[in-house]
Amino acid sequence: MARSAIINVMVQAAMKAGRSLARDFGEVQNLQVSLKGPGDYVSQADRRAEEIVHQELSRARPGYSFLMEERGVVEGSDDQHRWIVDPLDGTTNFLHGIPIFGVSIALERQGQIVAGVIYNPAMDELYTAERGGGAFFNDRRMRVAARRELTDCVVGTGIPHLGRGHHGQALLDMRHIMGEVSGIRRMGAASLDLAYVAAGRLDAFWEDGLQPWDMAAGLLMVREAGGFATDRSGGQKIFETGNVVAGNELIHRALLKQLQKAQRD
Repeated sequence: MARSAIINVMVQAAMKAGRSLARDFGEVQNLQVSLKGPGDYVSQADRRAEEIVHQELSRARPGYSFLMEERGVVEGSDDQHRWIVDPLDGTTNFLHGIPIFGVSIALERQGQIVAGVIYNPAMDELYTAERGGGAFFNDRRMRVAARRELTDCVVGTGIPHLGRGHHGQALLDMRHIMGEVSGIRRMGAASLDLAYVAAGRLDAFWEDGLQPWDMAAGLLMVREAGGFATDRSGGQKIFETGNVVAGNELIHRALLKQLQKAQRD
């Protein structure tokens, strides 16, 4: 597959940061035996990966702004373009030696996401998408799953934990959905959940309490793979609300219906 220049830039940055994370991941697994635990080491790994991405993208496109998980907003001279970066999505998985984590990079042009890359170095899985150009997994075109009934579907979600999210609403959501589907999965990395929807591994996904860097690249992938992604109301205020519902047209609609029932309870 011939990649565009901008996708090549993003892939290079993501894979270089991914190689750093892969080395640190091996060390984290070894640190599991220590009493103190590897928390400090993981935060260092996160910062190292973000620094690599920042350097690579700044070198390739000087002046572009950034929205990054660790650094926050970094203003550039070009107010038309912004990189949205999560250098380590799935930090808790990384901390516990679970190989579901990744580097997520999206490019926003005049408020619209136009390119996205997600790389899981532990599995050497690369997901890419460009607006109008389709979505790809390791250079093979992705399409969302074609299932038509919610009862046949496996859906992904996020489950709020200590100090995070609305636990009561999450339980209501689960109560309305668990009896309607073949399975629910909680992977622990929203960017990869959305990439899995684009690849047809998951039929749908929903989660609340997310940040733009968790979703930006994955949202584009779902849409370029033929899927739908909205907020819980069915609108497009995904970054503002922090919630997302994604799937093919029929399953997205069915999942929205169940979530809106749960919202009214």
